Amino acid sequence: MATLANENLAEAAVQVLNQIAPDCVAERIVAPSGEVTLLIDKRYIHDAVKALRDDAGLSLTMLSDVTAVDYLELGREPRFDVVYHLGSLEHAHRLRLRVPVGEDEEECRIDSITDLWKGADFMEREVYDMFGIRFDGHPNLQRILMPDNWEGHPLRKDFPLGGATSFYYKQDSDEYAGEPADLVPRIRVQDGDV
Repeated sequence: MATLANENLAEAAVQVLNQIAPDCVAERIVAPSGEVTLLIDKRYIHDAVKALRDDAGLSLTMLSDVTAVDYLELGREPRFDVVYHLGSLEHAHRLRLRVPVGEDEEECRIDSITDLWKGADFMEREVYDMFGIRFDGHPNLQRILMPDNWEGHPLRKDFPLGGATSFYYKQDSDEYAGEPADLVPRIRVQDGDV
């Protein structure tokens, strides 16, 4: 099992991705901790992860996570990054891909990779549910954590801090019952609390 040093991993990954397109990799970051991050143009994400997975020298065959980051408070454009964490069990190295995605309806989308990793299905649905980023080509892109009638995306930085109006489901009556007018918040006090 040959493990690549972090600089060598970054260089090898960039070489593989430059075969897809010279502008595929926008930036290469090797953190002091040794974590390697590549900033990828979203037009190439599907081909990029496929190339990284299929390259024998890298063998990044494990997709451990797909998530997103909202940079609203920093005022950065594009506002979001979709983040992919890839790993190689064979070579014992990891690689992070960050893909900038815009905020408006047309830009807030990226290609799905569920045809490459079936496990990406739930991860992409979670990103869609929490951030509102659409995955083109996803076989079943619908909410996974929030109720179907939920409005908004809770992990966006512009989502109300107190959350949305709460509601209750009742088994014996309406599907959506609303919030009781006499609802009093309860605070649980444990021994030792001041």
